[in-house]
Amino acid sequence: MSLRHLLCRQHPRPLAAHRLRFSAPLCFLFPVVCLLLSAGCATALRRPPGRTVAKIGSTVLPARIVSNFFVVESRSDDDRTYRFIIDTGSTISYASPELAKRLGLKRKKGAPARIPVRSAHGGVIELEPVTLRRVSLGNLPLERVSAVVFDLGDLSNHLGLHIDGIIGFPVFRDMLLTMDYPGERLIVAPSPLFQSPPKPALRTSTIAFNSEQKTPLIPVQMGGESFFVLIDTGSDGSLSLNPAGLHPRFATGPRAGTLISSLQGDRRQLTGRLSQNLLVGTHVVERPIVDLSDQLSSLGGEFLRNFSITFDQRRNQVTFVRTADGVVTMEPRRSTGLAFSRSPVYWRVLTVIPDTPASQLAVQAGDLCVRINGELVEHWTFDRYAALLKSAAKVTYTFITGTKETDIEVPVFELVP
Repeated sequence: MSLRHLLCRQHPRPLAAHRLRFSAPLCFLFPVVCLLLSAGCATALRRPPGRTVAKIGSTVLPARIVSNFFVVESRSDDDRTYRFIIDTGSTISYASPELAKRLGLKRKKGAPARIPVRSAHGGVIELEPVTLRRVSLGNLPLERVSAVVFDLGDLSNHLGLHIDGIIGFPVFRDMLLTMDYPGERLIVAPSPLFQSPPKPALRTSTIAFNSEQKTPLIPVQMGGESFFVLIDTGSDGSLSLNPAGLHPRFATGPRAGTLISSLQGDRRQLTGRLSQNLLVGTHVVERPIVDLSDQLSSLGGEFLRNFSITFDQRRNQVTFVRTADGVVTMEPRRSTGLAFSRSPVYWRVLTVIPDTPASQLAVQAGDLCVRINGELVEHWTFDRYAALLKSAAKVTYTFITGTKETDIEVPVFELVP
């Protein structure tokens, strides 16, 4: 999914989604966070007060790629360690209520108590603006960071990792931002405005991007057709494709996947593998997996994790670097056909994907899973569960009804070969 379905409606005790639209590959669903991370998509209808100030300097921070999201952590002035998702698909930043309370500046007299934020689907929600006095990324302090307050608890549960905030693309407008997925590190350096651009190297492609909407849009090619996509690190998917005006051809599918929740209601995701290649600059992506969308097409973390990506907002250029030769290939998506929302105590079934082995079993939305292969769900981190789906032939889920526990064995299959 992604932090891209930015303003998903709230569900009782579920997960979230922005384009926090979380991916079908692992069959998790983020109904709540739909509000945050949606493909491009969080837009403040009134600009939050202030402008982020970054002192000149450079920093290199370790990163974790969790569910294809780019997560960094850093110790702040209050001697606490905070975790942030870097989301190039969002025009605004988000702070948890706890982070806003600890680092937020006192609101000026007469400042609005709430500002409207519009989702990718056109819906609007009012959120509290906050100015964070200082957010530290390694040894680089970001001062007066404008954000809105949003409860990130469901997102944290989904990832099995406490998340304090989401940093939007405009925060790095005066800096050179490198998100090195293979090296799992974030590099921030002064803008090279007055430097000569580096000479292109092998396995490197530099592309001009359009940033009129304060997020990076680049041209790509599919077959003989060209179209624009958003570079959306707030999505865990591969290529989210709006087929309007295009003629995609499929090697597999499209078929029904998990549910996507939005202000307009729930809809079934359609996913498949193209028979056409995707050309991103000089990089060839062989028959990518796509999720069909009626919103802006975008490239998410499942695709981006093949690259080290550098954004230069002063020149409106993005550079994709690979350490490997040849075309980019995408692994099949494996699934048990069950989509869950996660909590520390249980995982709730949000949907059963139709026409899968799981749809023939005695499992339905709302069922509570307390064990996986005999171990309590609290021991199953996102990464561990993802590794299980990649290698296992079957998974045994233990569901609880009242005080009764029932084991159900579910085959693992290729949702998209």
